[in-house]
Amino acid sequence: MKKLSVITSIILMVGIIGYVSSCAPSAKITAKTGAQIWGENCIRCHNPASPSTFSDVQWDVATLHMQIRANLTPEEATKVKEFLQAANN
Repeated sequence: MKKLSVITSIILMVGIIGYVSSCAPSAKITAKTGAQIWGENCIRCHNPASPSTFSDVQWDVATLHMQIRANLTPEEATKVKEFLQAANN
C-alpha cells in the first residue's frame, strides 16, 4: 500500500511539473518584434491604428487596455508600445 502511495505521488509530481513548464511561452513567440506582434494581434478585431494616431501617453493607455483585451503578455505589450512610440517620433 505504501509503495502504491509513493508511485502515485511521483506520477502526480511529474504531471504537475510537466504542466507548469508547458505554460512558458516558446522562444519563437518571445523573439517576435513589436511590429510583428502589432500586425498579428491588432488586425484580429479591428483595423490597426497608425502609430501617428495617438501620442506616446495615449499609446501607454491603449496598449495597457489591449494587453488585457488581446491577452498579451506584459513583454508583448511593452514591445508593441515601444514600436508604436518609436514609429510616432
